[in-house]
Amino acid sequence: MDASIPETMAAWVVSADRPGGLERAELPVPVPAPGELLVRVRTCGVCRTDLHVRDHDLLPHRDRVVPGHEAVGDVVATGSEVTGFEVGALIGIPWLRGTCGACPYCTRGRENLCLSSVHTGWDADGGYAEYATVPADYAYEMPAGYSAEELAPLLCAGIIGYRALRRADLPTGGRLGIYGFGASGHLTAQLALAQGATVHVLTRSPAAQALARELGAASAHDARTGPPEPLDSAILFAPEGALVLVALEALASGGTLAIAGIHLSDIPPLDYQRHLFRERTVRSVTANTRQDGRAFLSAAAEHRPRPTLSPYDFAHADTALDDLAAGRVHGVAVLRMPGP
Repeated sequence: MDASIPETMAAWVVSADRPGGLERAELPVPVPAPGELLVRVRTCGVCRTDLHVRDHDLLPHRDRVVPGHEAVGDVVATGSEVTGFEVGALIGIPWLRGTCGACPYCTRGRENLCLSSVHTGWDADGGYAEYATVPADYAYEMPAGYSAEELAPLLCAGIIGYRALRRADLPTGGRLGIYGFGASGHLTAQLALAQGATVHVLTRSPAAQALARELGAASAHDARTGPPEPLDSAILFAPEGALVLVALEALASGGTLAIAGIHLSDIPPLDYQRHLFRERTVRSVTANTRQDGRAFLSAAAEHRPRPTLSPYDFAHADTALDDLAAGRVHGVAVLRMPGP
């Protein structure tokens, strides 16, 4: 590799035998495999999934993994088999890192359901580090007109919100309820509004309610208060299973609820007449395909959703996760990496 690339780097790691801990570490700079890119990370978004990895809500897949799957940075080296990417290119490192390409899910265009899929920041080291690798086939070219910090949350919060919006089957000009208004929620709301939807936001945070109104939501209330009109579609971003019943009860006949979290607390018993009758539908959202990512980034280039950022210095990644867990993050947290 280039002599300007150091041998070691600063990183944060999660211990497989100690839930809740994020530790500083000095690690070797990874060497890209033949099909991989080596990226000097400029910034990395702080996602609730990182919190689930840290706290072992998602069972550890490897010890001392570097979390982070919303990394944006510059290609500094390429593997011997890489084509289409040059040193110096600005790229994004997402959650989906690899699939088998041969199973029925992959061959039917549903690679997000591949049972052999691997993920950045869970199965392989991610972006809470000065350098990271990514298979070139799973890296994204990023749209122009955004700063690196603004691009980072598009890689998961944006893409997952886009898939959730599709899964919610929102009719043209329909009424959408968004339960939970963090990183994904506030980006999805902007995309839905740009497409002509009426958006109602359901969140307990006064700051999030104010942001929702500022972005153009027709209403913003506590989830238990409910929206002012029946919903055609709803998306649940908050990881609270009890809200499934609340959201279903708010749906109009034929409405669809998409549950977008990778982790959800237990759902209480449903009452068929109150929650499901009249052809209400519940759908889960599992990761995303690369086509989802490309489609969302194209939509972002057209509609220009803007993340509301809460930046943290890289040295305070542990504080960023603690603040996310406590509901103290406004919009989306991003880590500012040390300079080269």
